[in-house]
Amino acid sequence: MAIANLHETLLCYTLRKSQINLEISELQTQKTLAAYKQADTRSIKAQDEEEVRRFFKALYEEDEEYKGKYKDYTEIPDFEAEIDKITAKYQDQMDELNSWETQLDAQITTDSAELEEINAYMESLKSMLSSNIQEDFKYGSN
Repeated sequence: MAIANLHETLLCYTLRKSQINLEISELQTQKTLAAYKQADTRSIKAQDEEEVRRFFKALYEEDEEYKGKYKDYTEIPDFEAEIDKITAKYQDQMDELNSWETQLDAQITTDSAELEEINAYMESLKSMLSSNIQEDFKYGSN
């Protein structure tokens, strides 16, 4: 009877181990998605900044008054304000994505720790199961 209980417990741990491995795999997929979204957001932000740069550069090159007042188009007062608006617009998205990735990392770490614990329990159960089987055979031969 003890052997059957140990075997059943071992099977339950095996099932949980499989569930954790699946969850870790899904979390790693989500982490890849988070990294992709971060890269995509950075790319869109860079495009928006480039549009602002082109606009102010064209404005600077077409207006002689600006050329007399400023050394470069980046010195035009509205330029920095527009770049700051773009940065602020995308900063919240980047913060959310970083937070999401941090949460995923934390969950992966937690699941990995549980997986190690289960592996240790399984080794212990296998040892007890082996020991109990040997005891049963010794008992029958006496």
